[in-house]
Amino acid sequence: MTKTALVFGGSGGLGAGCVRALAREWPNVAFTYRAGRERADTLARSLPATCRAYAVQCDVMDSASVESVVAEVTSACGPIGAVVFAAGCAIDQPYISQISEAQWRDVFETETLGFTRVLAAILPRFRAQGGGSIVAVTSMANTRVIPGDSISAAPKAAIEALCRGVAKEEGKYGIRANTVAPGAMNAGLGEQYIAERMTPEFWETFRKSIPLRRFGTAEDIGEAAAFFASDRSSYFSGQTLIADGGYTL
Repeated sequence: MTKTALVFGGSGGLGAGCVRALAREWPNVAFTYRAGRERADTLARSLPATCRAYAVQCDVMDSASVESVVAEVTSACGPIGAVVFAAGCAIDQPYISQISEAQWRDVFETETLGFTRVLAAILPRFRAQGGGSIVAVTSMANTRVIPGDSISAAPKAAIEALCRGVAKEEGKYGIRANTVAPGAMNAGLGEQYIAERMTPEFWETFRKSIPLRRFGTAEDIGEAAAFFASDRSSYFSGQTLIADGGYTL
């Protein structure tokens, strides 16, 4: 296994969980942030001494920025063996009838097209080195529809389709692609929603509707992403792991 993992959106709530999980297994973990350098530095300092952390600024809406990050990380840390895409944008929960064209463009530009920019930068390198693992964080809302969540689910559904396409087309080069689909999370935007929206009674009822009777954590998603990034999942490709405590059953 090549010894460098790269997480796009690694300073965010779920992305940070991926970084922490990878840092327990990989000697080099690079991750990107868009604007929060202080938060990225804090995360880097929190990682185990056995892992070299490398934080770098990136705008996934800019192809040149993405390509520059991949080249910089490769130069500084060595060949990249796994890429995790956890980048996203802050969104509300409007119904489809309330979503403007500008809102659709923003979320697809950041998430779906952002992911295609990562693929364009990493696939030639993975081919040249004989393989690699691609992991994307998506949403369980592509399996169970949540009213008001389509603005988040739709671009992630496209990412899941892209990962299946990569798995089919690039498998002969040793390249794998899988997705992790979080359910209701007490991390990232989910944590913010729980704190600021609805009522405590609403969230308690929601919690009880989850078979495991709890909300997910960033570590839950990080462990799933680390599994897909590792050789332990060497025969998994084109798959989606729904990490939702059983909510979609």
